[in-house]
Amino acid sequence: MTGIAINGRFLTQGMTGVQRFATEITAAADALAARGEWPAARVLHPPGARDAGLRAWRAETVGSRGGQAWEQVDLPRALRGDLLVNLGNTAPILAGARQAVVIHDAGAFDTPESYSFAFRSWYRLLQRLLARRGARILTVSDFSRGRIAAALGIDAATIGVLPEGGEHVLRAPADGSVLGRHGLAPARYALVVGNPAAHKNLAALTAAAEVLGRHGLTLAVAGAADPAVFRAGGGVAADAARVLGRVSDAELRALYENALCLVFPSRYEGFGLPPLEAMTCGCAVVAAHAGAVPEVCGSAALYFDPAQPATLAESLDRLVTEDGLRDGLRDAGLARAATFTWEGAARALLALLKDRIA
Repeated sequence: MTGIAINGRFLTQGMTGVQRFATEITAAADALAARGEWPAARVLHPPGARDAGLRAWRAETVGSRGGQAWEQVDLPRALRGDLLVNLGNTAPILAGARQAVVIHDAGAFDTPESYSFAFRSWYRLLQRLLARRGARILTVSDFSRGRIAAALGIDAATIGVLPEGGEHVLRAPADGSVLGRHGLAPARYALVVGNPAAHKNLAALTAAAEVLGRHGLTLAVAGAADPAVFRAGGGVAADAARVLGRVSDAELRALYENALCLVFPSRYEGFGLPPLEAMTCGCAVVAAHAGAVPEVCGSAALYFDPAQPATLAESLDRLVTEDGLRDGLRDAGLARAATFTWEGAARALLALLKDRIA
């Protein structure tokens, strides 16, 4: 059987949705390997990486560079014929067809206004070259599969799809002190988890803040943007929301568990991890009917039109005033979330690699 190497560059990066995916699916596959249900693998990473906490696999520091230079130069030199698995949108061109790469969405093509010129130009060039050189393209939703196929000019049937999981949000005990620090009362705020990238559509939340205010409720916004990647997307007016900034996993769990609901207004999403996390925590979800979010939430969310802010206000008004609606969404969300696990994602990844490691 062909050996497997995991691109561990994510171990040197900050924790956003893509790094969460890479971290959790690596941990789940490693746990399966400890039970003899996933092949052995090496996790290759740059110097200065955080501990991956591996049980069965081994981590190796390779090369002396960091960032893209490490990925494009040092990483392919260390493969020794192994199949390389890249979990975070990018991969070394020199590895050619001896690799698989998870591209989470086609945002660099579909929502260019959300990214810097340098960022989107590099992603477009790199991903096109990877497809041309025969890398196995994987993604996280049927929506992304269609958009990536269109952007790269390849057959959608050749792109494998594997899900994500949400149970990681339950790992850390909830830290309820975050509510007191920001003056939030249980069930008296709607939570937003996102950043001010243009496609996140946070500007539409001004209308939500207004309707919440009429009911004596607050809009709380958790998250931040990397200015090197994202352009300002309008954001939410300072007087229309309580901006929490970045929060820890323990704080995020407490925010989900105590919120009236999660509001997820993104116009474009390759998967939609915050709605899955919210459902896992028993938090009702009010989401834009866009991107891959309907795939993730199914009938367990209350949807609105992201192009019409008034429909978000109407949905929130219903949630506040309609007896039983919030509890029904909570129960449906818990059941829906139970079908998404990181172990299931790791098993799906292995199934998609079978033809290249046999």
